[in-house]
Order: sequence, then structure tokens, then C-alpha cells
Amino acid sequence: MPSQKRPALLVSAPASGQGKTLCSAALARAWRNKGLKVQAFKCGPDFLDPMILQAATGLPVYNLDLGMCGADDGARLLFNAAQDADVILVEGVMGLYDGQPSSADLAIHFGLPVMLTIDASAMAQTFGALASGLLAYNPDLKPAGVIANQIGSPGHADFLRSSLPTHLEWFGALAKDEAYTLPERHLGLHLASEINDLEARIEAAAQALTNTSDLALPPAVTFHEPAASAIPPLLAGKTIAVACDEAFCFIYPANLDCLQAMGASLVFFSPLHDAKLPEADAIWLPGGYPELHTALIANNSSMRQALHTAFAQGMPILAECGGMMALCETVNDTKAFGLLPGKSHLESRLQGIGTQHMKLDTGRISAHTFHHGVFTTSLPPLKTAEAPFGKPEALYKHGSVHASFLHFYFPSNPQLAAGFFLP
Repeated sequence: MPSQKRPALLVSAPASGQGKTLCSAALARAWRNKGLKVQAFKCGPDFLDPMILQAATGLPVYNLDLGMCGADDGARLLFNAAQDADVILVEGVMGLYDGQPSSADLAIHFGLPVMLTIDASAMAQTFGALASGLLAYNPDLKPAGVIANQIGSPGHADFLRSSLPTHLEWFGALAKDEAYTLPERHLGLHLASEINDLEARIEAAAQALTNTSDLALPPAVTFHEPAASAIPPLLAGKTIAVACDEAFCFIYPANLDCLQAMGASLVFFSPLHDAKLPEADAIWLPGGYPELHTALIANNSSMRQALHTAFAQGMPILAECGGMMALCETVNDTKAFGLLPGKSHLESRLQGIGTQHMKLDTGRISAHTFHHGVFTTSLPPLKTAEAPFGKPEALYKHGSVHASFLHFYFPSNPQLAAGFFLP
């Protein structure tokens, strides 16, 4: 079995909100500034953090998740990355042991050493004890080291560093500094494109790490090539129009790869700004933030008419989460595109979260849900997902439209995914 060795690291934390994305981006950029090619991944079904990591590395960021994507998919992505990357960095999700499967499970499965990001703003000697205890909690875990986030002064950083046991590497410290804080909203970080000075923030954080650490590379990990699985050319000759703008941008790069591997050509358009659809055989409206752009949606009568014409002609349309909300009659009581009977609005509390699986005639596909939206409709569900916890999401079919709050992971069942885009 072919294999490849590369330095690799999984960045985790004791809990959410410790600064994993900022520290991961800063570390990736600091290594990139040394002339290294850094391939970043995101643990878990996340869209926002990968945008920040892509800005830091200059490369597309793929998701690794044992529950949604699967072990074979992760093995393939990591092996491919190891062919030409100088170092592989994986940002974890939530706290190190949170979730089923967790970041720790992923690290153990692929043999990734773990570095912790710890908010040390109110901490002294406990810093070393916390890092040591978390990394020793599961003896199968490979401990690597720690970054101290939110330090108060250089002296504070020195004090924290001295508390670490000798087997844990010091990867540097970031101070409480507005120069590199990343803004957040209800679903997490702001879109990378919305942070006008993102480049300067990442560069400032990278410089802070460079000033407080020698930034040694992590240990090398051996990545094995999994058995190849052929993807049938089910979409050969088909062109899929993919909505992509500030309102529709939650797209797994692996989904685009999967569609192209099945023979599809992809064209991109903006439901917010374009007056017409591109020439295509099918349409995909992924999730995003339509609720932040309701005026543009309401006023784009040309796009509304174009979508209605495509629908009347029976063109296959897949609408996911925010894409589904935009196809409703209204979003937050503002006129939307009106292809789906029903209204959508946002609640202050989370309405759906977690990995789910949808069974259809062509098998089972993995998906994820994370939203504050509510869809009120007379449509009966075509199918309801399997959910290990939380509320199962529905899949609706209305004419040529398939719609759901779920974000589907196409590589988990390419045949089923192709069916969304075929008459």
C-alpha cells in the first residue's frame, strides 16, 4: 500500500471559544511565511472556519469528519495532501473530547499529534496542568504542545511556558489584541470576505507567534493511500449552475470535486446580483446568509423570474438550508423568490444541529444541519433524516425542487447526489 510521511498537527482546545481558528490560521501563515506549503483541513462539517484557513494558506480547505465524511474519505484527502504539502494542519471542532466522534477520535484514527489552544487570560500554573491532563486523558493520543491565547504580557507568557512539562512543545502565544481578533455572529465567525482587513489580522497573529516561538514543525505522520473507488460518470455532459455569493456560500470543496468527478461542468452565478441564470441543466442553491440580504433578494425581480422559468421547465433544483429559505415565499416577512409554498424566518435559538443521514431509493447520504431557521409549509416531507440526537430534518420535493435544511456531503453517496441534478 503506497504511503507518504509529512509533518502534521491537529489543533484542539479544552472547549469552544478558545481561539482555535485564529491560532490555526496564525500558525499556518507563520509556516507559510517560512516558505512552507501548508495544507489545512477542518475537523467537522464547518463552512466558516475553512474560509479563514484558506485565506491563511492560500489553498482550498477540506473537511475531515469520521461521522459525516467517513474514514476512507479522510484517508484519501490526507494522503493526497501529503503528496506535495510540506506540513498538514487540521483544526479541530469544539473541545478535544467533545462530540461523537470527537477531534480526539479523529487524531487517534489518523495518528495526528495534538496541539492545544488554551485561553490563558485568567490562568497561571494551572495552564501546564490543564494541557498535560487533557493530552494524557486518552493514552492513545499523541501529545504535541500548546499555544497560549489571550495572554496579558510577555512576562505572563514566560510564566505559562515554564509551567509546561518538558515533553510538550511551546508553539507561542497570542496577546489580547484587537489587531487580530476575528468577529463573530449567530452561526460563528463572519465570512472571510466580510472581514476587510483579514489579511492584516492573520499576518499580525502569525508575527506574534513568530516572536514568541521558534515554530518547530510537528512530528511526521505516515498517511496511507486507501483503496480507490470509481465514481460513475452519472453527470457527464451536464452543466450545473451553482449559486455563489455573499448570501449563498456554504459549499464543501469536496462536493464540487464530486460533481466534476461525475462529469458535470460547473458554472457559478449570484442570485443577489445577476439578472439571469447561466446556461445550465440543473441548479444548486447552497446555504449561507439570505436573511442578511433580504432586500437584494426581494428587489431582484429578474432573477426571481429566471428561477420561476427554470422551475416551470422542470429544471432540477437542489436548495440547502439558506438556499431553501430563499426559495420560500418570504424570509423574515420579506419577499423571497417564491418557488416553495411556505414562509421562513429565523429564531434567536438554534433550531437544528448535528450530523444526520438521509435514506432514499438510491441509498444513504450523509449530511449536517446547523441553523436558526424555521420553515412553515403545507408541503409534506418526502423523507425524514436519521438523527442520532436532536430534531430530524425533512427533505421536501416540490416539482423539480429538492429542499432541506440539511447540507449534503456528496462524496458519501455520489449516485444519490447525482439524482438531485437529474430530471
